[in-house]
This record gives sequence, structure tokens and C-alpha cells, in this order.
Amino acid sequence: MNVPKKQRPKRVAVCLEMEWGHKRHLEAYAGVHKYADEVGWDCVTTPSAARVLDPSSAFAPFDGVLGRITKPLAQASQKFKIPAVNIWINSPAKNIASVLADFEASGKMAAQHLVGRGFRRFGYMGFLREKDARHQIQGFRETLKPLGFRFTTYRFQRGSVAYEGIGWERFIEGLEQWVEDLELPIGVLVGNDLYCRHLIETCRAKGLKVPQDVAIVGTSNEPIICSSPYPTLTSIDLDFELIAYRAAEKLDEMMNSKIAWASVEYSPPKGLIPRQSTDSLAADDPLVTKALRFISENGQDRIQVDDVVLASGTNRRTLERKFRASMGCSIAEEISRLRIERSKRLMMETDDSFKSLAVDLGFRNADHFCKVFSRIEKITPSLYRRREKRKG
Repeated sequence: MNVPKKQRPKRVAVCLEMEWGHKRHLEAYAGVHKYADEVGWDCVTTPSAARVLDPSSAFAPFDGVLGRITKPLAQASQKFKIPAVNIWINSPAKNIASVLADFEASGKMAAQHLVGRGFRRFGYMGFLREKDARHQIQGFRETLKPLGFRFTTYRFQRGSVAYEGIGWERFIEGLEQWVEDLELPIGVLVGNDLYCRHLIETCRAKGLKVPQDVAIVGTSNEPIICSSPYPTLTSIDLDFELIAYRAAEKLDEMMNSKIAWASVEYSPPKGLIPRQSTDSLAADDPLVTKALRFISENGQDRIQVDDVVLASGTNRRTLERKFRASMGCSIAEEISRLRIERSKRLMMETDDSFKSLAVDLGFRNADHFCKVFSRIEKITPSLYRRREKRKG
């Protein structure tokens, strides 16, 4: 009786430069291993360097390579006919199979969010001559242009803010000048969460408030950078776990078929996570802007419409009329909307009871909170929390 030999598990090099500790690298690592566990791969985390494929090195040969594929690594994989799949959108490697974050979709998502907040002036801050920024600007433009909106940009070299920060002073001077020239209120998309913090610090130094004067959407949803300090950052989650999982699927097909591919796939963002940096609506009327600022800064307290009127320095009838003409809703509706937006964020970030949330958000009690939430969102808070937790 002939007993078939047990097939050796495929050996895959995972090149992600994990020492950087970015969320996108850690999520990609998790996504690769999720797929590897399903199919029984033997994964080895390696430096992203061509020498990992050098037959004379101490490393065992690999059946495939996945990760941030550099140009030398791509050339080595092609030389030794080892399939490789790239997940780094700014890779200089040519003719390499790739699964990439859809930055164009993220640009559209940010534009839609800011337009929905009532903004009519827009800005973009990101790298110069980088593919991710180019795609993101394209999506931003495709959404804003048909609506008749234009946007201003602040572009800078990666070396100005990365590594040793060569050109840092020039970067800051350019950012300060750009912020001084902004027409307010404005909604800004930033290509990286960390650079949102540079923008916020510059706005603060110039006497501008976030989100009332400048509302900001970041990119990558880095948890620590987004959660602290005030204001927390609205950001787009690019879902690198899914990107890496899909890349692993592609690599598996290539290893099984022995066919070299050069196709590029784009994986959609997980979603936009709203936080304090866009917790504001924009208006051209100065009285309405003053009212919106007061609501944004005090919405967690049990404020009433009369409190907003008093802070705005006008009479109730005038403010109500101007507010509805500008925003399409009443002052009371905007107070409730903002509280509900904050409740949605807190329901995802904490396990606090609805009673505790009601107190923190300025509602009379948990019953009042649940009724308002259900009326606005067309779903109960408990069902919303369960649904969103499943997505996460």
C-alpha cells in the first residue's frame, strides 16, 4: 500500500518592518496570519530586504513573499521566480502584484463627511509626490468639484517630518503661513493622523479653534494619536487587516498556479470614525457660527436653547430664524444631534451603561437618551452598539 507523503506547508516571508509599530503594520501582520492559520502556512517575519531571498544566506528558501515590497526585493523575487504580493502603495517596485488601500475612496469619504457637516471651504494637507496623497486628493476633488467647491492644499516632502526631520523649520513655516491664509470655517483632510496634531498645534498658536474654525479628518485611525490629547481625531480606518488578508489570498493563488501576476487591487476603507475634531457644523452667518461653537463646547452639559441664545448675544426669535435658514434644523435639534454623535462614539469606545452615558452627555436620564437616540437614528442604542461592535 502506497501512503502519500504529507505535503510540506508553504513557507512565506512576511516583510512588514514591524519595529515601526504603526497600526497599519500590526494590522497587516494580523491579517496575514489570519489567512495563514486557515491554510496552514509557515510564516516567517523578516526584514524587508532583498537578502532574505539570497540562496547563499542562512535563511531557508521561501515559497512566497508578502508585505512592503521594495524595488530590490521585487527584483530578487522575480529573479528566483518566487511569487510576491505588495501592500505598500508608495512602493517604487514595478510590475508587482499588489493589494492596496483605496486612498481615492478615503478622499471621497472625507469630502462627504465634511460637506455633510455644512462646510463650504476645504483644504488638504499631505505629502508631495507620493501616490497615496495623489489618490486621496483625486477622491477629494471628485466629490467636491461637482458641488462647485474648490480646496486649498499644503504639500510637503516626507523628509521634512520623518526620520531626522530635515527641513522641519521650512515645514512649520509653510504650515503657519497656510493656516494664516485659510478662509474660515474650513474642513481639512490630512493624509496622516500624526500630521493632524501638527495642524492642531498650529491652529491653536494662531488663535483658531478645532473643530469650530477648522474641522479636521485624519487618515489611518491610529488609536493613541486619535484618542489623546483634546480634541480627539476623526479619522478614516483603511482596514489593513483586510488588505493583508486579501493579499494573502492572492499570494496563495499565485503559489498554487505558478503564474506570475502583476495585477493591482484596491481594498475599500473600513469607514470614517467620527470624533471631536469634526464635532461641529459650519455656517457663514457669524451669529449662527457663535451658536454652533457654544453648542460644540458645552453640549455635554444640560444646556437649553435659551443658554445658546444668551451666549450668542441676540434674541431667540432672530437666532432661531437665522439658525434654521443656515443649517436647515432648529437649535434644539442640533443640540440633540451633537449629543447623539458623541454617544455613538462613546458606545464604541467604552462599555459604559446607558444610564452613565445619559449623565455624561447631558440627557435627563437613560430613558430620555434612548428615546432621542431611537428617534434620530431609527434604531435603539442597544441594537446600534451590537451592530457596530460586530463590524469592528
